Amino acid sequence: MAKGKYEKWRTEEGLVLLEGWARDGLTDEQIAHNVGISRSTLNDWKKKYPDISDALKKGKEVVDLQVENALLKRALGYAYEEVTEESQWNEKAKRYELVVTKRVKKRQAPDTTAQIFWLKNRRPDKWRDKQDFEHTGDMDLNIVIDYGEDND
Repeated sequence: MAKGKYEKWRTEEGLVLLEGWARDGLTDEQIAHNVGISRSTLNDWKKKYPDISDALKKGKEVVDLQVENALLKRALGYAYEEVTEESQWNEKAKRYELVVTKRVKKRQAPDTTAQIFWLKNRRPDKWRDKQDFEHTGDMDLNIVIDYGEDND
């Protein structure tokens, strides 16, 4: 284990940096690389030092919620405004400026792939591909094959 290196990462500045990397979507392996340690050392630190573990969890939680919200929005569909801007010469200011030339209200249709993903993960009891059925009672498996009179 990197001796004494953890102290720098338990300071307020170090914890903010760890949280920021987690929020930016870096994996534990990438964070360990940035710190200059192995992933197993980072795992040891998370077990030994709750402040390091909490900073990483807090950072990841923010991004996870943002992704969940974006997935839900995509699954349900949403309205948005598309703004078109063009560069026009401003004689008074003697320069080109961006000017809004058009605003259009649009609607993004619900995305069935996002819906399926959401439902399979949130309601696997109803939406997973493999359904488990339990049959109770006797089943008569006697099969009679009639070849007709012509076959001897």
